[in-house]
Amino acid sequence: MGLMDYLKTQLIDIIEWTDDSRDTISWRFPDDDKEIKNGAQLIVRESQIAQFLYVGEFGDTFLPGKHTLTTDNIPVLTNLRSWRYGFESPFKADVYFVTTRLFTGNKWGTSNPIMMRDADFGIVRIRAFGTYDFKVVEPKLFLKEVAGSDHNFRLDEFADTMRSRIVSVFSDALASSKVPVLDLATRYQELGEALLPIVNPIVMGKYGLEIPSFILENCSVPAEVEAAIDKRASMGAVGNLNDYVKYQMAQGMAQPGSGGGTAGNAAEIAMGFGMAQQMMGSLLGAQGAPGAGTGPGAPRPAIELLSPGEVAQTLGVSEGDVLATLESGELKGKRIGSTWRVTRAALDDFLTH
Repeated sequence: MGLMDYLKTQLIDIIEWTDDSRDTISWRFPDDDKEIKNGAQLIVRESQIAQFLYVGEFGDTFLPGKHTLTTDNIPVLTNLRSWRYGFESPFKADVYFVTTRLFTGNKWGTSNPIMMRDADFGIVRIRAFGTYDFKVVEPKLFLKEVAGSDHNFRLDEFADTMRSRIVSVFSDALASSKVPVLDLATRYQELGEALLPIVNPIVMGKYGLEIPSFILENCSVPAEVEAAIDKRASMGAVGNLNDYVKYQMAQGMAQPGSGGGTAGNAAEIAMGFGMAQQMMGSLLGAQGAPGAGTGPGAPRPAIELLSPGEVAQTLGVSEGDVLATLESGELKGKRIGSTWRVTRAALDDFLTH
């Protein structure tokens, strides 16, 4: 082999990356310990960026196109090499190709619950997962902070590297947005779009990435918080408590034969003792049955006193609801010591008004 043939095999005259995969984000050109000659051709295809690296420092960046490597188009590298008279002799440098197309449908999720402060429920632990799309917009920052010196950085490596970072970004964005937990569970799509203006500056500034789409697919809270949310929704649906209690009794009295729940049982009691001439009287015989004796010597009917629990059972509501109605004065009762007592007549009066 002649000297010229030997030198030719030791110099690189074409630098390119023919990407036939769909999951490679960055790729280092294999130089096989060869040097790049003056006038070498650099071919950068669409959806690629070529980044030169010399002795650990970033050199010139090339966009798609065909480039001839001369002093004029590698000014940064020329300065790093301290070429006093320009690019004349062969040199060695690392060349990284970075894919700039959009990578879609990447999954993220919290492996452990994250803490957030909520105005309604205080400190809450939540789990969340979803998907996001990304593309590289700052190749130098991406190579430095994410890919490193990996000669073939693939999407699966990226997912492992970025999963915890994306969750951290999501946590920071959620904290700064102050979105209530109640909205997390009902407005996934809107929330993802609302978080984008907060998420993007973080990932772009830290990792050189842009996230055009960030989707929250699910967000779950502990069981006790779910119960509190359900209770709050129920209270909102009930509205006025006293009207709700009366409505329940009216529904039960309209269907006395249902027998399925406490409201039905209460209606059966009301109908059983309220038939005929006693319908608007006492539910349990405050007026005596016909022929029972009404003269001076006839015994007076005993006044039956009910506890709040017994009233609640009759009405088919909670004891707390009964106590609230007693406190408001709509249901007449008498406080004996630390407890309330209600007469049958007072309960009847409450039901008929």
